[in-house]
Amino acid sequence: MKITPRNIILHELIGLYVRVIDSRNKYLIGLRGVVIDETRNTLVLSTDKGVKIVPKAVCSFEFRLPSGLLVRVEGRLLVGRPEDRIKRKIRRRW
Repeated sequence: MKITPRNIILHELIGLYVRVIDSRNKYLIGLRGVVIDETRNTLVLSTDKGVKIVPKAVCSFEFRLPSGLLVRVEGRLLVGRPEDRIKRKIRRRW
């Protein structure tokens, strides 16, 4: 299945380029890199300054899809084990 802005929260995130655009922790804002691992509550990023662990629940992310599109995602929507999130059904309000 192709990654689109509509299905990104149901898709695998490893390998996507990501940037933290908002966070309760001001030191995380602007952090960017490639997602190399994902746990229930965190994303592990490979950055220019090494490997960084970013909590999902307190951040907003901007992912670059393989097609080049940039998609903003609230981190709280990503909380959960990756294998369970992929199976989740989403109610859309738009």
